[in-house]
Amino acid sequence: MTRLGERAVVLGASMAGMLAARVAAEYYREVLVVDRDAQPGRPLNRRGVPQGCHGHVLQAAGVGVLDELFPGILDELVADGAPVWDDGDLNRVVLEYGGHRFLRSGVLPDPVVSYLPSRALLDWHVLQRFLGVPNVTLLDAHDVVGLTSAADRRRVTGVAVARSDGGDTSVLGADLVIDATGRGSRAPVFLSELGYDRPREDELVVNLCYTSQWLRVPPGLIREHMVAMFPKPGDLSTVALFGHENGKWLMTVGAMAGQQPAADYADMLAIARRRVPGRIYDALEAAEPVGRAAHYRTPSNRWRRYDSLERIPDGFVVTGDAVCSFNPIYGQGMSVAALDAMALRRCLRRGDRDLPRRFFQAAAKSIRVAWRNATSADLSLPEVAGERPLGIRINNKFSDWVLTAVETDPAVNGQFFRVLGMLDSPARLMRPTLLARVARANVARAQRVRQPELSPSG
Repeated sequence: MTRLGERAVVLGASMAGMLAARVAAEYYREVLVVDRDAQPGRPLNRRGVPQGCHGHVLQAAGVGVLDELFPGILDELVADGAPVWDDGDLNRVVLEYGGHRFLRSGVLPDPVVSYLPSRALLDWHVLQRFLGVPNVTLLDAHDVVGLTSAADRRRVTGVAVARSDGGDTSVLGADLVIDATGRGSRAPVFLSELGYDRPREDELVVNLCYTSQWLRVPPGLIREHMVAMFPKPGDLSTVALFGHENGKWLMTVGAMAGQQPAADYADMLAIARRRVPGRIYDALEAAEPVGRAAHYRTPSNRWRRYDSLERIPDGFVVTGDAVCSFNPIYGQGMSVAALDAMALRRCLRRGDRDLPRRFFQAAAKSIRVAWRNATSADLSLPEVAGERPLGIRINNKFSDWVLTAVETDPAVNGQFFRVLGMLDSPARLMRPTLLARVARANVARAQRVRQPELSPSG
């Protein structure tokens, strides 16, 4: 494999940062990861990952990337107690999307394998594996101060860092700097300081707030791996319940578009009562909260369009939430970060010439699909403010037809799970065989709606 340089510096030991570091280690003699948090000694939620206290799903596309970059890590997660849904048994999940309840019986014809570790356990295993790469080092408890550049400012040459406790600033030279510092990334500011334009931002405001609570649920009361009730017109709440390692359960309740968040577990139960099946609600009433409820807010879907910049310095790329952060209820963030890492790998295979432009354009291909899915779903809710061009309206009407079929047809379920898992493009739902099934399901539904109720005789 061709070595492209002496050192790559990755800013942020986020999921995006750790995956990018693993890829960079294939092409640079040394990879140094800078993170503001002190390295944890066990699985726990870090300050630098504030969303880590809440429900997470690693979509199937992300699972595949993890397995490729860190062979054996999935078995390690299972050995540490992470549940797996791999048999396609639809009795093991409760999903409602856009007001449509997914089929609850039968088996998916081509099951999508889902691993359900807590975010803390997942991050811990990825951290241990990427630290096990011989040429990767973690510099923890340091903040990023700014970028350094060549005299003509056409290439980034390193990064200035300082200890998080207020120590002196030092400069780390680098052939490549990768910013993976998340939604709060200061990359636009750093570029402006070097004389470059900031990327424009595409944004859809959703004003999402989360409340999450760990639970002890009496054994046997919940047979499902996961319950997820997404927002629907007239009710912008999200209720999710995940079975994690060692019998632990995490409940997350969300509110959007200015609705008041749940303050505590009593509020969470009140919301769950109107959204989840009665048997699940009874189990939640019998559950014992563990610790305090955690809260989190995110204002918007936001895509910083680095792919549209006319000028950008060599030696500097941005990845993960630092480029695009989605409404997190759709569970796309970690998997898009994983796909970013694979895009970076493909670009590095072709060398480092014009790397930033090539990478941003390559990453935009998968980001664009996830962005369209997330924003279209948000704009299907009348309560979310935003323009709805004809393309969005057509997309959402077609999605509603597909979701009607998901209520009854296992084959449409299977394809929809593959789209949700980011394994297939949404265009796969438009194959003639699937369209025929969607049409039959919608005709049958229309007939049921038109059928007059039978009046009692006599």
